[in-house]
Amino acid sequence: MRSAPIILAGFFRSGTSHRVRIALNLKGIAYEYEAVSLPKREHRSEAFLAVNPQGLVPVLKVAGKPLVQSPAILEWLEESYPTPPLLPAGADDRARVRAIAAAVGCDIHPVNNLRVLNRLRSEFSADDQKVTAWCRHWIGEGFSAIEALLAADTGRAGFCFGDGPTLADCYLIPQIFSARRFGADLAPFPNIREIEATCAALQAFADAQPERQPDAA
Repeated sequence: MRSAPIILAGFFRSGTSHRVRIALNLKGIAYEYEAVSLPKREHRSEAFLAVNPQGLVPVLKVAGKPLVQSPAILEWLEESYPTPPLLPAGADDRARVRAIAAAVGCDIHPVNNLRVLNRLRSEFSADDQKVTAWCRHWIGEGFSAIEALLAADTGRAGFCFGDGPTLADCYLIPQIFSARRFGADLAPFPNIREIEATCAALQAFADAQPERQPDAA
């Protein structure tokens, strides 16, 4: 085992931080939590930018060295702690899991990120109603595609793939949380709602929920 503690620097409501918390919990990896307040712009401080020049959470500090970008962190966790696996064995199946993860990580989350929403407000005079409509639109488009992928997979059993959690679930569950925050209509997505319920029953997902983090108070 590594002697130095693993430290996760993140924000309780950050979807990218949320997905890493889930993966850490699923793999049973002990870590210390370091809160970085986005409202207080701690992620733009000189000290934080020295760790991650992008000024984004999360950062996973391993033996004092920072790992950045949640996709890279999740892949590192899978390679460094392969048990339990969050990717299936076959290349085709891994591609299916990664496709769902990418639908969230590349197509939904980035356009609904805080810095994008703030830009809509500051540069395009979007009020809260328009910002919310923007978020609901991209969530709806992305979830429609994911729902179709899930419906086409007849071998699923409660999760995004197969009968256990994978990287796809690590990505999807935080996005569902975000969707509910923005009041998106989830009624058209029965498979997504089924996955939400299945994952909610697992302690690893429950403990990763934003409201259970130290900085949620």
